[in-house]
Amino acid sequence: MENWKEKIRLIVNHSIFMKVVMGVILLNAILVGVETYPDLRRENASLIHSFEVFFLWFFTIEIILRMLAEKKISHFFHSKWNVFDFVIVAGVLIFSGTYFISAIRILRVFRVLRAITVVPSLQRLVTAFLKTIPSLGTIMLLLSLVFYIFSVLGVLFFGDIFPEYFGTLHLALVTLFQIITLDSWASGIFRPIFEQLPFSWIYFVSFILIGTFIVLNLIVGEIINNIQEAREEEQQNDKVEISKQELAKIRNEIAELKELLLKKEAK
Repeated sequence: MENWKEKIRLIVNHSIFMKVVMGVILLNAILVGVETYPDLRRENASLIHSFEVFFLWFFTIEIILRMLAEKKISHFFHSKWNVFDFVIVAGVLIFSGTYFISAIRILRVFRVLRAITVVPSLQRLVTAFLKTIPSLGTIMLLLSLVFYIFSVLGVLFFGDIFPEYFGTLHLALVTLFQIITLDSWASGIFRPIFEQLPFSWIYFVSFILIGTFIVLNLIVGEIINNIQEAREEEQQNDKVEISKQELAKIRNEIAELKELLLKKEAK
């Protein structure tokens, strides 16, 4: 039994197998894009259906092989990426026998996200982003305070002259959100106000410096820091895995030496 498990493990861990899986995921992504065009979907309905049946069987067999490659099937679910793959494949299998067409299409789209589980660099990036979410709360609180202060100041300074931008607190918040995205803020908002109130440049420049260049860079810095931590954790896990493999080899060698000694004593 262990022999065929080892063979399956070699197939699953082989680089060609991973490339084939990635290729099928990309092909599935193309098919999902084609299905958004009604004319193409009608003209190639049978071909699209054939491909979808192929994808269904391919990803099902792939998940089964990966589960069988583990020492115990339960070990497969120790990885959150494996759980993610299993949920998507199982979801498509369950809904493929029903009439919930919209649910099937939604799950087909999510199947494209399986590219994350195949590419280690994408896994590292997503892991870093998820680690950033708790610390984002503090940064978002700081950004909210900055927004609130500048919104109130905007209403006080420009509310009477430009009510369409700063007439109320919520309008000022929307205006500042446009400014922080740097989308047409100069020609659409700043210049008309600057023509009537020359001192307004102090308000806009200070908000952009604080909101865009400082607070948003804190978010970017936090993500980069977490990417580095994720990379270090991955390297440590690789070292632990290598150590386990070396330990297994040493145990096998000791067992072989014991067998040789026992054979010599028997003679």
